[in-house]
Amino acid sequence: MEEENNLLEFGIKRDNEERRDGGCAVVFDPDTGLCAVGKHDADGFFRLFSGGVDDGEDMQEGILREVVEESGLHDFLYVEKIGEAIAHYHNSLRKVNRIGKVTCLLIILKSRDSVGAKLEEHEKFSLVWVKTEEIFSNWMTRSKENRPGHWIYFLEKAVKRLKELGYITT
Repeated sequence: MEEENNLLEFGIKRDNEERRDGGCAVVFDPDTGLCAVGKHDADGFFRLFSGGVDDGEDMQEGILREVVEESGLHDFLYVEKIGEAIAHYHNSLRKVNRIGKVTCLLIILKSRDSVGAKLEEHEKFSLVWVKTEEIFSNWMTRSKENRPGHWIYFLEKAVKRLKELGYITT
């Protein structure tokens, strides 16, 4: 817990928060310069592929598992941990308040080869390809208390890292 005290904290503390550590990923296609995200069927909200990691499961393996399950994408060229944070959030898919230590990976795809997504019943979104600017714009349309602060932080870090690696030149 001591290392968690040094992490940035995002979101609004809510009553009855359940602890669930997990992660998310910024998935980048270097051939097109686009990111893969989930687009909610109901409201068009973009989401990073993400989820909880099971007890005893390696964090990176758990995040990669979630990416494959939610997107079907699996042909990864490069994977790097780009950040961690503490997040307070309302999981709208499961309708529960959560707090968790969240780890974010940057995934650069080798190809868009897909094995087909295996979404759970509550996961009502589909894979779309968008520019990072579109993701930021989508998130900023949400009210301040409903913005995914930790995802914004992670996407900013991913864009910076993609520039350092030479994948984004503007």
